[in-house]
Amino acid sequence: MSRLYGYSTWTRALDERPKWSAGRYIARIYTYIVSHRSYAYNIFVPIQQDDVLGQIPINIKHPLPRLGIEDSADKPIQTNRFYANAFLGKQDQPIWPQPYFIWWGRGGSDPNQVPTWGMNVGHVESEDLELGPGDPPKYYSAPRKQPVILGARELDDKTVMTTDTHLPYSVNINLRNASPLVQTAGKGFQGDLGNPVLIGRSTKYRFKDCDGRDWLMYINPASGVEYDGTKLTKIDANTIVFSSNFKGIIQIAKNPSGTDAEALYDKTYGTFAAEAKLHATVNDSRGTYGWTYRKLGRGPLLMFLLPHHLQSLDSEFKSSITKLQLQTTTKGTATAVWIPADSVSFTETNLPTTMGFAPWTHNLTTARTRFPSDFLLFLSSVAELDLRRAMSDPITEDSYYYAGKSLSKFANLLWVIKEILNNPEWVAKGLGKLKEDMARYIENVVKFPLYYDDTWKGLVSKAGLDGDQGSDFGNTFYNDHHFDFGYLIHTAAVIGALDPGWLEQGSNKRFINMLVKDIAESEYEGRDFPFQRCFDWYAGHSWAKGLFESADGKDEESTSEDGFASYAIKMWGKVIGDADMEKRGNLMLAVQARAFNSYFYLTSTNPNQSSSFLPHKITGITFENKIDYATYFGDAPHLVHGKHMLPLAPPSAYLRPRAFIKEEWDALFALPPPTAATSLAHGSFASTALHPSPPPIMFRPILSPKQSAWSSNVKADPLAGGPYVDGGWRGILFSNLALADPKTAYSFFRDGVGGVWDERWVDGGATRSWCLVWCASLGGVGMR
Repeated sequence: MSRLYGYSTWTRALDERPKWSAGRYIARIYTYIVSHRSYAYNIFVPIQQDDVLGQIPINIKHPLPRLGIEDSADKPIQTNRFYANAFLGKQDQPIWPQPYFIWWGRGGSDPNQVPTWGMNVGHVESEDLELGPGDPPKYYSAPRKQPVILGARELDDKTVMTTDTHLPYSVNINLRNASPLVQTAGKGFQGDLGNPVLIGRSTKYRFKDCDGRDWLMYINPASGVEYDGTKLTKIDANTIVFSSNFKGIIQIAKNPSGTDAEALYDKTYGTFAAEAKLHATVNDSRGTYGWTYRKLGRGPLLMFLLPHHLQSLDSEFKSSITKLQLQTTTKGTATAVWIPADSVSFTETNLPTTMGFAPWTHNLTTARTRFPSDFLLFLSSVAELDLRRAMSDPITEDSYYYAGKSLSKFANLLWVIKEILNNPEWVAKGLGKLKEDMARYIENVVKFPLYYDDTWKGLVSKAGLDGDQGSDFGNTFYNDHHFDFGYLIHTAAVIGALDPGWLEQGSNKRFINMLVKDIAESEYEGRDFPFQRCFDWYAGHSWAKGLFESADGKDEESTSEDGFASYAIKMWGKVIGDADMEKRGNLMLAVQARAFNSYFYLTSTNPNQSSSFLPHKITGITFENKIDYATYFGDAPHLVHGKHMLPLAPPSAYLRPRAFIKEEWDALFALPPPTAATSLAHGSFASTALHPSPPPIMFRPILSPKQSAWSSNVKADPLAGGPYVDGGWRGILFSNLALADPKTAYSFFRDGVGGVWDERWVDGGATRSWCLVWCASLGGVGMR
């Protein structure tokens, strides 16, 4: 019933429960006239008819039951949305309708907070952010302050919280019926609540929170209800109680800029968005997406946009940008924008429509690359070894993630053999094996088969149906589905490109479409899967965390695998002839590229993250409330950065700009120039040929305070005594370097170190053959 962009809104009707509505960027979009523009076609159309295939058992009862959810049991529930904490755990962790965050007090167990059974409304300024240890700090996070609490006298230990109307960008949060009560924490209201100001039938108050920051409160009685908003009682320094029998909405807004911001709020009080629908159109390399709102109230909508939104905001909305800005927790400064005609849209003008299965940059042509004969001869010898391994190595069935990586690398190898080496005999041999391996997943006869979860509505691994949340990285609880299934979708796309007849065999096509629907359902009211489970079109990227209560909210650990999932969807759409799916994948990549470079890739001029954090060059794990320079499996730099690089694939150059890659490499992994003495002492320095073998990757000491705690694959450099990267992470770093320095990277994959090659330097999701073609195509060798 309400929304928290620009306002915190509390609604209550007589004999009803108070309702909160937390919304993302709410919108309703149709295929007719929207925002003074005619959208002839919306690419968010059904993929295929809802149908859980016969080989997929239906699990009626998920180990995590729905908690306080009042929507029909037949309705899919968003598992990876910003509001999931409202129905997980104790239901008292925050949700983040940026730039605010709210959480249910649940009586209060934190001694540093005012106890309440009401709803806390939070907001932090940049100076409030708490920095972790180190220089640069290991993390920063937003403290859970209580500038405003909306509650009621009747709320107590018998109060329960429920949710309903779970939509892609909004949800209703309900507490029991009660009369309004407003609190603030810490030192209490600084001075009394200001004199009431009557505006129409509403009453406005100005007040300062415990930090002396200004807020506004609007009491808006429902139409036809007589209510005197000037009657209030101050109970103590923290608490003000209004009279009972209220029906209507209460809106709270932070006021950072005095009368100018107040004038904006005065124009829109009593109005809020209640629902959003997403739309998009794509024409060639130009894509437009946006939201249209179903609003409540008669005033205009004032909504907050993030920095990456303003960059691509359509020109007709530029005049609607205001000077009102509020800090977000992890995405820079949000800017209030008027939404004319209840709709807003953004345009990306450089969609990667020419990107295919080959290594890709903006400058590469789509014509077949002609490699020199000596390169092809060497590649053939390497590919023969890679194919032997692929034919004999078993595909693990303990993890959809690792299985997907193995199958995807096999598929890339076969693409290399066909398109670069033109060896149909090897292709036929390998493709038969890959089809067999893939068939086990499509027929669902692997160790941990997929089940259709009829509780939350989705495909989940059997591994965690016994309640083990950690099995297969939490797949059963909707963690990382776009990573896990993205690799399988990519594998199927390559198979379909190599053998189009495979698409029509058995349930191959329908099974992969079902995986796409699980992670990126394109039907707004689909029966079997929630709309766009993983990708958050407001944030500009996916959220990997599923049904896990989290004090810092949803998170994203790997931008590269997020982008790879979008790429897989794009290529699967292309292979099966689903133009709308291909367009959605292209547009997702464009939005991701903008968001990643706005919030995750930290160049020295990045304006959206704390300047003290920029030397890290990458965010690590980005939560809704926290940035942590780490991964879930370690915090060594090569792990943190490598997780945002792998897999090195065609979208890598589109997502990761060359200038950023060079800055990242120079800051963390580059060695100082060798001296004459070291050149004689170490073979990898000695060569001055066109393709010298690279030295071990070093870490600059200032950014490696925990060398002794690094993983076992970090060893001492025999020359300088410092740590260097070994194992598959070494190959990941050099594959990434190819986007900025392809000759050095190619030299590594051709010659190894000192003329010695170690196959363990190739990541489990790649082959040396692919790495050689990757580096060579990007400029590592001269072309014919």
